[in-house]
Amino acid sequence: MTTLTLDGEWQLTSLNTPSITAPITLPGDVHSALLGADIIPDPYMGCNETKVQWVGEHDWQMTREFTVDAELMAAREVDLKLSMVDTMAEIDINGITAITCSNMFRHYRRDIRPLLREGSNQITVTLKRADIEAKARAERLPFPVPWAVGNNQIPHMNTLRKTQCHAGWDWGICLLASGIYDSIRIQPVSHVRLLDMRTEQQWQHDGRCVVVASIHTEMLDGAQPQLAECTLETPDGERHSLSVAIDAAVNTVRFELDKPMRWWPAGYGEQPLYCLHLALDGQVIEKRLGLRELAVDTQEDEIGAAMTFMVNGKAIMSKGANWIPLDAMPGTQTPARYRRLLEDAKAANMNMIRVWGGGMYERDCFYELCDELGLMVWQDLMFSCALYPSTPEFLSDVREEITEQVRRLSDHPSLALWCGDNEVIGAIGWYPESKNNREKYVVNYDRLNRVLQEVVEREDPSRRFWASSPCNGELDFGDAWHDDNKGDMHFWDVWHSGKSFDAYHNIKPRFCSEFGYQSWPSLPTVKTFAPESDWNVTSPTFEQHQKNGRGNSIITEMFTRYFRFPMDFAQMLYLSQVQQALAIKTASEYWRANKPVCRGILYWQLNDCWPVSSWSSIEYTGRWKQLHYHAKRFFAPQAAVFVEEENTLRLHLINDEHRRCDVKGQVTWYDWQGEVIDTWPVEACLGEDDNQLVWQCDREVINERQHQGFFHVEIEVEGTRFANTWFDDVYKRLPLPKASVTPEVKTVNGQVQVTFTTDKPAFFVHPEFGGEGRFSDASFTLMPCSPVTVDYLGEATADELARDLTVYHLANSF
Repeated sequence: MTTLTLDGEWQLTSLNTPSITAPITLPGDVHSALLGADIIPDPYMGCNETKVQWVGEHDWQMTREFTVDAELMAAREVDLKLSMVDTMAEIDINGITAITCSNMFRHYRRDIRPLLREGSNQITVTLKRADIEAKARAERLPFPVPWAVGNNQIPHMNTLRKTQCHAGWDWGICLLASGIYDSIRIQPVSHVRLLDMRTEQQWQHDGRCVVVASIHTEMLDGAQPQLAECTLETPDGERHSLSVAIDAAVNTVRFELDKPMRWWPAGYGEQPLYCLHLALDGQVIEKRLGLRELAVDTQEDEIGAAMTFMVNGKAIMSKGANWIPLDAMPGTQTPARYRRLLEDAKAANMNMIRVWGGGMYERDCFYELCDELGLMVWQDLMFSCALYPSTPEFLSDVREEITEQVRRLSDHPSLALWCGDNEVIGAIGWYPESKNNREKYVVNYDRLNRVLQEVVEREDPSRRFWASSPCNGELDFGDAWHDDNKGDMHFWDVWHSGKSFDAYHNIKPRFCSEFGYQSWPSLPTVKTFAPESDWNVTSPTFEQHQKNGRGNSIITEMFTRYFRFPMDFAQMLYLSQVQQALAIKTASEYWRANKPVCRGILYWQLNDCWPVSSWSSIEYTGRWKQLHYHAKRFFAPQAAVFVEEENTLRLHLINDEHRRCDVKGQVTWYDWQGEVIDTWPVEACLGEDDNQLVWQCDREVINERQHQGFFHVEIEVEGTRFANTWFDDVYKRLPLPKASVTPEVKTVNGQVQVTFTTDKPAFFVHPEFGGEGRFSDASFTLMPCSPVTVDYLGEATADELARDLTVYHLANSF
């Protein structure tokens, strides 16, 4: 007997206005269905967000028929299995309530065999209003628990176990989504119910690895022991098969591997995956395992305390970004979109993604892709920027939620850390109630956090539980926004406090898990949500697509510090992305130059959930911002970094890989015409995980010829060339030449390429194509003597690319 899924078309009806009906595809969400039926306008267009708020203020019902055959009816029990049910839902089978759901992050199961009949059956899902339930729960609390005011537009979301940013965030649209986002499965059970299979890796001193698979089951009354078939297939195709008699709640199978192939984070090695297959009583579980040893080093040292991820005994420089939900309409979160974003993260030399606590525990395909791509996952539990209840009912629900999620995810080799929440320790000091009675709310926080810790440490002792992000360490409720000598840090003084970019040079974090700077989206993305009449940063549409109250003001004010003011709307968009890239580059390069003090750099944020002005490096449309191109360079395994310290300009050569490499190149001091003022050869043998100071120049020497030129370094590592540029002042005070940059588009051996030439040095040279696709490089320095050729990575022809190609560079922006 096989599993029956109820994926596909259902009928959606409003219980408030029964005349509103539409087909809905499950897995899917209500907003997507109404949009597909032309009942609501596109929420992402113009100011339509305000026009669709009524959707979250209705109760909805989804129904469909399904057929049960005699074979399914012959099973002793038939499980209805649900997950990702958002959020207050009642599931009826043939008019009888089977399951009541109240937590989007829980898994639900019930034997519905007594409710079924052979032939046609009806299933009905009733989705109740989340806002009303949230308010009712808040009113029942024994004392006020502050919600995420300033982020959520709908109160008391913190009382619901639901994606918190569905009610809006400072980058997110307010769409109070509802629906079911995972397959609805009907599983027949004849003798034994297969609940779960979890694995443990036992590494031996001689390098062997024993994989122990624990099979969790539930025998039906009177059933005889059943035989389970378990197979482990190695990455090179060798199969190890074992049979085990299932005669207890937990049975184990052991696979001894003499020469295990180790899984490594991206940039440190390969990601071989072993396929584990279990079949029992018509039920199947399949997993892909990566064999690796994992630890987090938080030992005290002369500075404070380290925070270093160790994989297979080697220190890892964690580089990456924060992840928010892929789309505000969950029904549009497809595997293809997950793959594109995560592959783009790896393409920018990232090796870690932080799943932020205001979103959701991601879909299976997300973690499977991270396993495949070598992207370590810092996994927040789903609490963010608010305080949360600690009532017995809430804690009991959360205990089950965390148990189920840890069991679901703990076999993924990419999962590197369980973190209790995002900024909830800090939130105790944000709200009047908790500021005025801190002790009470600290105890309230600790009650919840202790439950999270107990569950994680019981269910997954192989990984570290980290109380909160940011956090100074165990039971340390200090200011991890400003204390940089231990734990992980969120550093927001440049964006939120208005400090200049050189403020990044005032700290040396052990691990910075959040910092960011906003930009506006590119013009091709703006065209997807704003009519030309609203191409203005203060237009109603543009302000609707800026959720940070001071965002546009901060961007434009920072223009005046660093740049000459841009000449038009398109150049404002371009310059905002130059500015964003410069901010994150300034921080990332300085902190990399402080390795091994700093061992982690995760900027805010990788992606957008709708087209918006934000801190992302990849726009909602999938288009790379300039930041993402810069990240590809400043996160590269080998990097050349200019740092100004102690009145000296210094060049660091950095090697993150655990192998030696020879580096050679040259530092050149150019004038604005591209003529050489001076040169210095650079050559070094970089050891594994190395950081070498290889060149320096006194600032006094530079000041004697201030504003007369710029420094440019070109380095070659084993045939790969990379470069970096440094200026002696802010750009607005520099006599940037009005370069004439010329692109030539051609096809070479089937590859569309663009070659850029210039008559004078040009900076932040950025090609922009109105269609799909990206370039192999962008936002680079272009010299008269050194044309740059980049590949176009997309489906357009050379002629199509040439017709819709715009080339920006800094001196042409004003």
